[in-house]
Amino acid sequence: MTGSVRERFAAAAREERPDLAELCLLIGAEADPALDGDAADLAQIELDRLAGLMPYGVRGPREWAEALHRVLGAGHGFHGTDADYGRLESSLLQEVLRRRRGLPILLSVVWMEVARRAGAPVHGVGLPGRFVVALGDVGGAGAAGAEPFVLVDPFDGGRPLSPVDADLLVARSTGSPPGAARAALASLGPADPLDVVRRVLGNIRAWAAPRPDRMAVQLWSIELTLLLPRHPAKLRYERAGLLVKMGDFLGGAAAMEEYADVVGAFDPETATAIRSEARAARALLN
Repeated sequence: MTGSVRERFAAAAREERPDLAELCLLIGAEADPALDGDAADLAQIELDRLAGLMPYGVRGPREWAEALHRVLGAGHGFHGTDADYGRLESSLLQEVLRRRRGLPILLSVVWMEVARRAGAPVHGVGLPGRFVVALGDVGGAGAAGAEPFVLVDPFDGGRPLSPVDADLLVARSTGSPPGAARAALASLGPADPLDVVRRVLGNIRAWAAPRPDRMAVQLWSIELTLLLPRHPAKLRYERAGLLVKMGDFLGGAAAMEEYADVVGAFDPETATAIRSEARAARALLN
């Protein structure tokens, strides 16, 4: 294993087929160096072990969904609770595999990685307010008379979701009207690995943002996101402001000026305001 965590993360994100488990484990290693090396290797071994417990001869989305529930939900107790939203560990794959608890998206990563290793057709789906897993072909017609896919909710131990269940879940999470889940499925489709990683880092950033003592976590979550091939340009401005808050006035000012150069090509007025902020940040050194 060579290179820093961030070098390995950037390289993994630019692979032709990014490895979701590897990227999530590198997020854990960035959060806590003790989760790198052997801890990350053991996490991969655990995913392989869980996949090896899946029964042979599983056929069809419904059977895959039920088998995953038996192995992961009922058999090993993987699930989530409201309390898990308040813990950074709930967004770190190594810790989710150890605690068997986590946020919906990290539990979905466990379901997807175990299912993929066992040979199941599996995708992540970002419903409004809840990330879930689809077994089968999202958007496909399937064989005559067969279900094209089955949704499961790993946060609830992998419980299969009927269309009505999915609508109720979305309604409880967001207050959306009936039919929102089915409309989201039709428009969203499967999430690719980089989409999932971007959401995981966004959750970490949101967890850290309200607390000044978590600014370092907020910073590294932004900086990892900026290493992804696609990211919101405005994150560069957010990073610059965070550096200033953390006392790195020169670094923050320089980052603001770099962002202003980008913005200036299409919004000169905003660029001028950002350069003014950069000058004010430098003045804090006096």
